[in-house]
Amino acid sequence: MTANLLDYDLDGLAAFCERLGEKRFRATQLFRWIHQKGAAQFDDMTDLAKSLREKLRTTAHIQAPVVLSQHISSDGTIKWLFDVGGGNAIETVFIPEDDRGTLCVSSQAGCAVGCRFCSTGHQGFSRNLNPAEIIGQLWFAEHFLRKHLGVDERVISNVVMMGMGEPLQNYQPVVQSLRVMLDDHGYGLSRRRVTVSTSGVVPKMDRLGQDCPVALAVSLHAPNDVLRDNLVPLNRSYPLQELMQACQRYLAFAPRDFITFEYCMLDGVNDTAVHAAELVQLIQSHGKQGWCKLNLIPFNPFPASGLKRSSNAAVQAFSKIVSDAGIITTVRKTRGDDIDAACGQLAGDVQDRTAVGKRIAKQRTFVLTPVFDAPESQRDNQP
Repeated sequence: MTANLLDYDLDGLAAFCERLGEKRFRATQLFRWIHQKGAAQFDDMTDLAKSLREKLRTTAHIQAPVVLSQHISSDGTIKWLFDVGGGNAIETVFIPEDDRGTLCVSSQAGCAVGCRFCSTGHQGFSRNLNPAEIIGQLWFAEHFLRKHLGVDERVISNVVMMGMGEPLQNYQPVVQSLRVMLDDHGYGLSRRRVTVSTSGVVPKMDRLGQDCPVALAVSLHAPNDVLRDNLVPLNRSYPLQELMQACQRYLAFAPRDFITFEYCMLDGVNDTAVHAAELVQLIQSHGKQGWCKLNLIPFNPFPASGLKRSSNAAVQAFSKIVSDAGIITTVRKTRGDDIDAACGQLAGDVQDRTAVGKRIAKQRTFVLTPVFDAPESQRDNQP
């Protein structure tokens, strides 16, 4: 079996080339061809020695996950469904804005955390993605978008690990993929513009701060342990006190001077004035003013949850209480409901569409369906 070169960061690719009897600079050339230029065929890599290209043809290949379907919205938002084998599929979303282009990337097929308000979590967990499946989402999307938009320069400026899965429960492949994103010979993304979102896997938060510090977003969703145990089951392993302390430790290594807290607004569950006051107390008791930002997310309903979206009035009242306490607070726009692409909805109906998608893939066609809206990255996910 030949090696998929998307599985390697630059050091890994250098080791692979060394096994072929090649020097490191050849790995750098190869890495640039793959990630900067999007080359998938070795014959296209014109400055590589012919002897190396011949070796690569028999020992390696470049293959991202197969696209099962593609939806392009009227505003330029694109959602892809990728086949990762074994009946599993993942989703990836590109969100264009005036000042940046953000890609929301999946790290697992399904999710084991099981948050009550997340459609993906209700689907259950299938498996971790390997590095080629994670970075392959960015590789495919970046080079598709350049052709689609008719441009030569980089299109994707921000990556958020907020798609399917808990990134820190697939730690090593995620970190390896982050290194490719950050590498100047790869995508050259700023650490400030790459965000890992976690439900609070405390030991891996500490490791990430040491191994590959990028921007951090924490799915909070509740101001006390009793409520968070119910909404985010992982809290039973890493309760709020431990989580907040881990956030403070991460700040010492983070590329920004704040952590982003995500808070899904659920009608009558976590959205009252009492909850807002509790949240203020929780945040203020664990750090100086400005150490975090709060992102309020209107809930994107799905039938199995038994939950409802907070009213606009409740969201605004909640926002005012925490903002008046000096906590920078934003309300995320609600987008993507109609194509199940919004926060917490990714792959909610993947199993229903996978069989159809596989038939489409065999026919080597895309499904290009005009749809409206999809999720956008956090407003504070920019320098």
